Formats: sequence, structure tokens, C-alpha cells
Amino acid sequence: MTQRISKSQRSNMQNLFIQFFKFIYLNIRILKIVAGGHGGTRK
Repeated sequence: MTQRISKSQRSNMQNLFIQFFKFIYLNIRILKIVAGGHGGTRK
């Protein structure tokens, strides 16, 4: 079978996934800090 995805494309895809997970991870951390800072009582 021939490789349709080149190595550069594959590494690029992995990079996108890593950046995406980093983005979500940071968002969750910020949300936790904000919720904890406000005591979580405000609605």
C-alpha cells in the first residue's frame, strides 16, 4: 500500500492535536481558577 499522508502532514496533524489539547487544558485551568476565586456562589 502506498502512503498517502506524508511525514510532514502527519507531524502537522499531531501538532494541531497537541495545540488543541493544550488550549482545552488551559481553558479548564482558567475556569477552575475563576470559579474558585469567586467561591462558585455567584450565578
